[in-house]
Amino acid sequence: MALSKQKKSDIVSEVSDLLARSKLTVIARYKGTPVKAMQQLRKEAYENHTQVMVIKNRLVKKAIEQSPTFKDIDTNILQGQLLYAFSGEDEVAPAQSLANFAKQEPQIEFVGALTAEGQLLAPQDVSALAQLPSKDQLRGILAGTIAAPLSSFVSVASGNIRGVLNVLTARAEAI
Repeated sequence: MALSKQKKSDIVSEVSDLLARSKLTVIARYKGTPVKAMQQLRKEAYENHTQVMVIKNRLVKKAIEQSPTFKDIDTNILQGQLLYAFSGEDEVAPAQSLANFAKQEPQIEFVGALTAEGQLLAPQDVSALAQLPSKDQLRGILAGTIAAPLSSFVSVASGNIRGVLNVLTARAEAI
């Protein structure tokens, strides 16, 4: 069904806004993906603070051309059936969401990504980003790294106390 001029204009402005707020916008081919699987992708991505949309490439190109940050981007890669994953909270969340989904639906294929700085990333760069830990995982690693010396100190200190108690217990039994 054809979109009205007003609806197209609304979509272009929405995409412009999403591009401006997004830390990373991942572009992927989805040809052959069932509708039910796409709904599952949207749900899983939403839980990962990522918004997945299927938008006409022509409208995305207009939004890119209107943006001062992205106007120099080569839009020739925007061909075929593409989906766009936006995240304003995490730089790697869109790539991870699509990479995880691609394990179940191998027809999903990275085309590229747009960074907040206006750079176009190659598909292999997006795949590398998808392998990085998320912010929550990094926070957990940091907490573990900070806690490791403290737990080691507690273990050493309790060992000394245990040794003193063993000596005192042995003395008490000897008397």
